[in-house]
Amino acid sequence: MFDLIGKRRWFYLFSALIMIPGLIFIVLTPLSGGNAGLRFSIDFTGGTVWEIHFRDRTPLPSEVQDVMAERGMPGSVAITTAGEREYVLIRTEQVSGLTEGPSPGPSATSIASPGASASPGASAIPGASASPSASASPAASSSPEPSASPEASPGASPSPSPGTGGVIGLSTEGPLAELRFALEERFGPIDEVRQEANIGPVISAELAQQAILLLVLGSAGILGWMTFRFADFRMGMTAIAALIHDVVVVVGIFAIGGTFFDLEVDALFVTAMLTVIGFSVHDTIVVYDRVRENRIRHAGEPFAAIVNHSLLQTLGRSLNTSLTTLMVLLALLLFGSDAIRSFVFAMVIGIISGTYSSIFNASALLVSWHEWDERRRQQQFATARR
Repeated sequence: MFDLIGKRRWFYLFSALIMIPGLIFIVLTPLSGGNAGLRFSIDFTGGTVWEIHFRDRTPLPSEVQDVMAERGMPGSVAITTAGEREYVLIRTEQVSGLTEGPSPGPSATSIASPGASASPGASAIPGASASPSASASPAASSSPEPSASPEASPGASPSPSPGTGGVIGLSTEGPLAELRFALEERFGPIDEVRQEANIGPVISAELAQQAILLLVLGSAGILGWMTFRFADFRMGMTAIAALIHDVVVVVGIFAIGGTFFDLEVDALFVTAMLTVIGFSVHDTIVVYDRVRENRIRHAGEPFAAIVNHSLLQTLGRSLNTSLTTLMVLLALLLFGSDAIRSFVFAMVIGIISGTYSSIFNASALLVSWHEWDERRRQQQFATARR
């Protein structure tokens, strides 16, 4: 029989080799002022979100990011969002020039002013030029030849009917307008703005606090439930230790990726971490439940042998569950949208780490803790007999 528990020191060493580089880069995040370590998206740092639709074609996200890099926005992110129409969602550092509603001035896309309206049946007289201040006389209005309405704005054309059916507003001044003109020059007119907003640092700080609170409350709930379920505080604590291992591995890899590959931590990353925690605990509970059963069946055997039996009996189930999940995640990672790529990558790393920690760390720590308690009790008994 293969002795997994007997080789637990090698598993501890391997985990340390994985965790230490990640911990170094995590610590570098505040020390370097954001130049190294974790790279947070605007969900945490604040910034501008701009979701637009191009009339002629939907450009690739990489093409949009190239234009933004040329405009001095190298850290910006662009993704395509699906629906009735394909939109481009742009996330960048906070810029000025956001509109509160429809833009009153003319724009490069020849969008009508909200107040402009043409009178029904009016047409321009050949050779005549309409003045916006011209007023129509009663005689002219009774003439069989219609004249231009005094309300008609020169050069105004009806608004294209975007997805919402209303007149859109586009910035004509400021950094956002400069970005808009650069995008329209490359990809054609923008005919709809579905979303534009600034995410302030106050909202971002609240989101970060809520993310940490979710992780802490989730871990506390797991500890309490496992202690109650198995009537053993050590099982709950070693499961939490395995969770900390998984969190450090995933966050550490994102810190390394953020330093060298501009890998960002966004709001979906928190969702991925909570999912990884649940998956890891599931595997650990399967092993511990088998340990509880085998302690009754194999009463009298050393605790390390009982845990080793349990690991070997559940090893196939744990690996099969993880491999089938990884197949789906790898397909999403290779062929899925850019919007979920970092989320899926965090899930892949977390499930691999969670499977490893459930098999080789949580159970091994449980044995080490049990043996340490046994030695301590024996020393206390020996001291009491003297």
